Amino acid sequence: MSNALAIAHVTQALALLIENNVGPEFGEAVKVEPRKPPADPQAEPTISVFLYQVTPNTSQRNNDLPTRASDGTLVKRPAAALDLHYLISAYGEETELVGQRLIGSVVRTLHETPILPKDVVEQAGERPYLAGSDLAEAAQRVRFTPTVMDIDETSKLWGMLHQTPYSLSVVYQAALVFIDGRETPVTAKPVERSDVRVLPFGAEGAPVPPGAERRGDVPSSSGQAVEVVKANPEESGRTSAKQAAKTPARTAGKAPAKAPAKAAAETVAKPAATTAATPAAKAPARARKTARAGRSAQQEPPKSARRPADDESTEN
Repeated sequence: MSNALAIAHVTQALALLIENNVGPEFGEAVKVEPRKPPADPQAEPTISVFLYQVTPNTSQRNNDLPTRASDGTLVKRPAAALDLHYLISAYGEETELVGQRLIGSVVRTLHETPILPKDVVEQAGERPYLAGSDLAEAAQRVRFTPTVMDIDETSKLWGMLHQTPYSLSVVYQAALVFIDGRETPVTAKPVERSDVRVLPFGAEGAPVPPGAERRGDVPSSSGQAVEVVKANPEESGRTSAKQAAKTPARTAGKAPAKAPAKAAAETVAKPAATTAATPAAKAPARARKTARAGRSAQQEPPKSARRPADDESTEN
């Protein structure tokens, strides 16, 4: 977290980072100015660092909500998350391509060192107009990433700079910069003791279950008062009405389903009973015929026994 000087501190630190790395590589003194591009281009090697836009960071803009309690007490210090957009332009002798050489050195520097070093931030904070900044103590470090802009966006950007000729430049975004509030949140009170109780429904001090009302304390056999909970008649009436409405629906649903099953069972059982009864009915009839035949055979004498008697009657 940082105070309101964080934006200016990041701009000064970026200019200092470019100056410390571009000058020794270029071979001559390079002037780095944290200002908008000049209307009159200069012949000496110059780099301008211009902050043209400040936008809220979309990923961190709502992380600090809510910051106050229901009574208005500040519980968390609010912080604004911002992204800074820079236009870096280079000027110099065109015949020696000084501007292009400077832009190449700037790109190399920010690609090698995308995160703002802490020593550079502390060095930039030595300026008298940044004496009260606390950006060096912030836990979040600022990171620079290049931004792609097409011809239309570039022309609109340079069109905002009144009477400023176009020059070769690159655009970078610095994220993430936090600016916190000035109020100090109220420290929460520590927990003095923890009191946890487990009570059944109906006990003294226990909550009343939904749909019931207290009827009073009734003395028990042990001599202690027992709290009786009486069910709400409206709730019981609603419950019985719901059960009565569900019972006919269930009976009506089951009856049509059982009728076809019974009919099918009877249809299958009748042929089986007929088939089983037919051999049982035929068996006694065959037995009776066999018994009659046996009796007839016993009553009639054999033919060989009857012939001698017939012969004797003839001789007499």
